[in-house]
Amino acid sequence: MTTDPVGDLLTLLDIERLEHDLFRGQSPDEEESQRVFGGQVIAQSLVAAYRTVPPDRLCHSLHCYFIRPGDPSVPIIYQVDHSRDGGSFTTRRVVAIQHGKQIFNLAASFHVVEEGWHHQHAMPDVPSPEGLGDRLEWRRQFAEKLPERHRGHFLRPRPVEMREIDPLDPLKPEKASDVQHLWFRVARAIDEAPWLHHCLLAYASDMALLGTGNRPHGISWMTGELMSASLDHAMWFHAPLKFDEWHLYTMDSPYAGGARSFNRGSVYDASGRLVASVAQEGLMRKVVRKPKA
Repeated sequence: MTTDPVGDLLTLLDIERLEHDLFRGQSPDEEESQRVFGGQVIAQSLVAAYRTVPPDRLCHSLHCYFIRPGDPSVPIIYQVDHSRDGGSFTTRRVVAIQHGKQIFNLAASFHVVEEGWHHQHAMPDVPSPEGLGDRLEWRRQFAEKLPERHRGHFLRPRPVEMREIDPLDPLKPEKASDVQHLWFRVARAIDEAPWLHHCLLAYASDMALLGTGNRPHGISWMTGELMSASLDHAMWFHAPLKFDEWHLYTMDSPYAGGARSFNRGSVYDASGRLVASVAQEGLMRKVVRKPKA
């Protein structure tokens, strides 16, 4: 990791082309990472799909499944299937492979820009990001309570800046509403193509969403009582966006049960335009501790 986390992320998404529809992606060199961050695999898969699609088409939806945990110590191979090339829509399927097995698959649809009727729900009335503290500043309050081996990862600079509204104590969360809001953006200005901003938002969309279903129960993966993982992920892109500008991520969890939680998100730009919607189901399993002999 360098002193430029955003540059590191852009490098991470600049996956290597091995063949016409075959790509290779890497993972960050982080000693404490036991599995690949889900947002990374989503974003790299979307980059692979975009590199096989005509430049006049932007992704309008993607649907994916996390099948096996990703191994951060080895590259990920992305294989793209040309499902359909139509007059106005293009469809791609991407399979991510490690150790000879699928770890993830994604289906994405791309659409030429068209005009049409428009409506949307209004953006929630929440405090602006300028008056909120950065998530990293908030985490520093709890770092001393963590084992020393985890502090570096917990406090490392990240490529996506986040400012939470009413954040919870990650070590001892109180029961709270399932609705949560945060502002997020790439941590510095970038000069990249519009399609890459979609990929960057896809990367960031997996942050905080999984924990939404934990809020009504006052639990956190950091307390050792919860086993959690993303099971699937879906996104709909409604409009072009610039993710180096502030966006509001409004999330809720209308249901949890059967060791799973269902979580939703709406992403608005600072002007109040709804630019994306997100849905995800996650594992929410109680950790059963065996009594000591």
